[in-house]
Amino acid sequence: MSTSAWGQLGLFLVMLLLAAWPLGRFLAALSAGRLPGWMLKTEAGLYRLAGTSADKPMNWSQYALALLGFNALGVLVVYALQRLQGWLPLNPQGMAAVSPDSAFNTAVSFVTNTNWQGYVGEATMSYLTQMLALTVQNFFSAATGVAVVFALIRGFAARSTGHIGNFWVDITRVTAWLLVPLSLVFAVFLVGQGVIQNFDTYQQVTTLETQSYQQPKLGQDGQPLKDDKGTPVMDDLKTTTQTLAMGPVASQEAIKMIGTNGGGFFNANSAHPYENPTALSNFLQMLVIFLIPAALCFAFGREVGDLRQGWAVLAAMTLIFVVAVMVITPAEQTGNPLLTPLGVDQMASSTQAGGNMEGKETRFGINASSLFAVITTAASCGAVNAMHDSLTPLGGLVPLVMIQLGEVVFGGVGSGLYGMLIFAILAVFIAGLMIGRTPEYLGKKIEAYEMKMTSIAILVTPIVVLVGTAIAVMADAGKVGIANPGAHGFSEILYAFSSAANNNGSAFAGLSANTPFYNVMLGLAMWLGRFGVIVPVLAIAGALARKKRLAVSAGTMPTHGPLFVTLLIGAVLLVGLLNYVPALALGPVVEHLMLWSAK
Repeated sequence: MSTSAWGQLGLFLVMLLLAAWPLGRFLAALSAGRLPGWMLKTEAGLYRLAGTSADKPMNWSQYALALLGFNALGVLVVYALQRLQGWLPLNPQGMAAVSPDSAFNTAVSFVTNTNWQGYVGEATMSYLTQMLALTVQNFFSAATGVAVVFALIRGFAARSTGHIGNFWVDITRVTAWLLVPLSLVFAVFLVGQGVIQNFDTYQQVTTLETQSYQQPKLGQDGQPLKDDKGTPVMDDLKTTTQTLAMGPVASQEAIKMIGTNGGGFFNANSAHPYENPTALSNFLQMLVIFLIPAALCFAFGREVGDLRQGWAVLAAMTLIFVVAVMVITPAEQTGNPLLTPLGVDQMASSTQAGGNMEGKETRFGINASSLFAVITTAASCGAVNAMHDSLTPLGGLVPLVMIQLGEVVFGGVGSGLYGMLIFAILAVFIAGLMIGRTPEYLGKKIEAYEMKMTSIAILVTPIVVLVGTAIAVMADAGKVGIANPGAHGFSEILYAFSSAANNNGSAFAGLSANTPFYNVMLGLAMWLGRFGVIVPVLAIAGALARKKRLAVSAGTMPTHGPLFVTLLIGAVLLVGLLNYVPALALGPVVEHLMLWSAK
């Protein structure tokens, strides 16, 4: 890595720590209900309207049913708004109704905090759909993740109560007192940087020069036509005009980042100048993606009565993150070994002039694009400021691995921490087996029930990813979407299902996934990957809440020092990643070997 890359990484981590520490204190107070009187009075009216109150705790099954019902209703509302948008207001471009399969995929995607987008946002969604369906779910899906981790933290901190909080109270407080204020402030900042926020119709402008471009010819099925060699057939076109899309972008962009959602108003996402216009906006977008996940580590330490526990989890996340940045950045700086400077012997040089700039914005360059790629896939965000499909094989391996670890390296808001705590339970269980002692974590015994639920939570996403990928590479409907046959095409499918099941939302976008087959398959993967983990986590929270909290003894394994951090990292890498190693070998690993052997 270059000196500038190290400097950028160091500045990012320092700024993250400075911002996350005070926010962690507020999150701990939010979880415990230690709020100013005016906040409690304001929200009390909302609870009365909903028929509940802040002093009505739930057991884990009640909490889970409320959460599932709320999110299922969200899917229905988002689906209906897409199907009816042609007859609804705030649609100046006259966008037609979204197809049933795409509407289903998008509804599940935004409700599960995945924000996978098989459509082109500025050509598909009306302003009303962008705001009332997609942006609203950006808030609610993020709040759901934080609510679940609050419930799990209460399970560790509780003393034989069996209660883990009230879902309606948690989602109200997280939305009203955390996500809305942060998003409002960040949206105003983005507008100041040049992100648009309006309800204007799209603007047609005349370009200074005639532009020549190519686009694929489409068949009757809407898919690109291919010649005998499998290469897309292209049309040569010219134009002297350009359409500039307008819309309420800044408001969606703010919660997209803060809530680790990732779904962009524009198809180019954070590579688009209307979403991410400056180097400063790019840096702060990266910062706010990690802000709440990092702050939750401090909130966790405060709520369980030992800040060292939060520091240990944060240290494990940070070490994995830094190593990932150290791999992707040199890979992109080295670039393609077959593209060497003119006049240089190909066998004597393995460095592409300027590094691999394909698919990257020159405004950001390799260093900022590489860092962004790791951040957005370490967190459950999915926003991109460069096209991941254009990364080198080794560079593309990094975001794929970060997703497949289960989105626990900082991860999504809430989901990252509860995912990492599941691995912490596994780590202390393994340690307990090694020393012949009943494992404990934070004073709670980890027994058979907790380990069964932990196993389900860890294994559900690899099963969904690998089974889905296998079906897609065998089915004709799955193979037809591949634009790059061979190892890279396999990587595109593997990335799609990994991204969907782990609720990330980014893509190796060379795969044409806006088809009934992929819309349905990926929609199911997103739902199972989200709630197939949440329900076992809530079950663990309920089981822990019923247990007494044991005092620390001479036989208690410390869970805040370097030994535990190492054990936790080992559990994440060996258990979280090992399931995917054969699939990775068939995709990015073999592609990397083929590229360098060709040199």
